[in-house]
Amino acid sequence: MAEAIARYDAADVIEAHSAGVSPLGFVANLTKETLMKNGYSADGLTSDPLTPEASAAADIIINMTGGQKDRYFSPVDQEKVEDWIVQDPYDSDPETYQRVFESIQRRVTQLAMGLREKRQHRASAE
Repeated sequence: MAEAIARYDAADVIEAHSAGVSPLGFVANLTKETLMKNGYSADGLTSDPLTPEASAAADIIINMTGGQKDRYFSPVDQEKVEDWIVQDPYDSDPETYQRVFESIQRRVTQLAMGLREKRQHRASAE
């Protein structure tokens, strides 16, 4: 969900790519339905594993596993990790998916606002 939300709401400051430490291998139907119900496209979403190459290429890594970052990320990558406590809605009811969607949407909005402020500050400092 975060990838779809970021691509739609924050494409000016976020180049979103989603990957998981334990990917399902498919995007759950309720994920797609929740996104579409809220006006977001699920086109192009995949369930892919997190690779060392993807971690190295990222400027920011959002950890939504609920686990310790040292368990999943190298010491170098840990510096780029931001932990978001987000419930995994898989195998839950549509209401849970909606709550999780709203939580992620708020977090993406906050992240994008912060990135926009940083960009604006850098531009005004030049």
